[in-house]
Amino acid sequence: MAVTTSQAWRGRQVLVTGATGLIGSWLTRRLIDLGARVGVLVLDADPQSELVRSATIESTTVVMGRLECYADVERAVIAQEADTIFHLGAQTLVGAAVRAPLATLEANVAGTWNVMEVARRHDDLVQRVVVASSDKAYGESQQLPYVEDMALQGVSPYDVSKSCTDLVTQSYARTYGLSAAIARCGNVYGGGDLNWSRIVPGTLRALLTEEQPVIRSDGTYLRDYIYVDDVVDAYLRLAEALEDRAISGEAFNFSEERPMSVIEIYGVICSAVGVTDIEPVVLGRAEHEIHDQYLSATKARERIGWSPSLTFEEGLARTVAWYRGFFNRPASDGPTR
Repeated sequence: MAVTTSQAWRGRQVLVTGATGLIGSWLTRRLIDLGARVGVLVLDADPQSELVRSATIESTTVVMGRLECYADVERAVIAQEADTIFHLGAQTLVGAAVRAPLATLEANVAGTWNVMEVARRHDDLVQRVVVASSDKAYGESQQLPYVEDMALQGVSPYDVSKSCTDLVTQSYARTYGLSAAIARCGNVYGGGDLNWSRIVPGTLRALLTEEQPVIRSDGTYLRDYIYVDDVVDAYLRLAEALEDRAISGEAFNFSEERPMSVIEIYGVICSAVGVTDIEPVVLGRAEHEIHDQYLSATKARERIGWSPSLTFEEGLARTVAWYRGFFNRPASDGPTR
């Protein structure tokens, strides 16, 4: 069984790829707070990232480089003398993957095999790897919720990139004995997400800047949502659980297990902001998006003792507070029409 988080990370040498992203920023902060020595592999400087805005980056060792470049990944691992890798780096947008499939496959698939190969070659350093995946790895299925032993059958470029990410990780774990596990989450939300095409940050930006919100789909698509702090807990718990190599090569779903339609999500966001009568623009366009996706987290509860600590409403309240600060809109001055 994994040791407690408070004991597990003090003095650890950790590398985080994708540290400027939503999850990476908060994971890096948590690791530092727990006493880990953290290095980050960063592609581009992003002053709007929570990693930079919170000054967390100043407490890390920064290596600039590309996941697609094996030498960059190896340089980051060696420079950090990393015993643990959290591989979060990826191109994360479905629409961008459709427009630029090659770039997405290179970042997500080649990036993963580079991380795995570096870990294999430097197994005197690297003791464990946690790979960030997604519910998209499952592809479309008539059987819901997704469970971990279902086939991976992505079709669109982004979904295929996540299916391949998982298969590459499993291959290295089972062929070479690499201590690696896969985290599959649903839609992650929280302060710091600046991908405005997503329903939570996009709606909050519109409401807090007094614009009309836009829903890209027809509003009926079902998803489950999970707050970023609960995802950070999940990644840490999974890494700790890898002390028991019996879970190496396995995937774990993480979810609040509460699927909601996009229009339901929109209503909860409006209530959290204090808006009662702003109708969204419903575009009815969600090309290459699977209609219904949600996860079972039974395995995570039973095998590694993880469960979410916050409801969607509780996580959303914290998220709204973050975006009010970002847009300099205190609650008393927020839109109420």
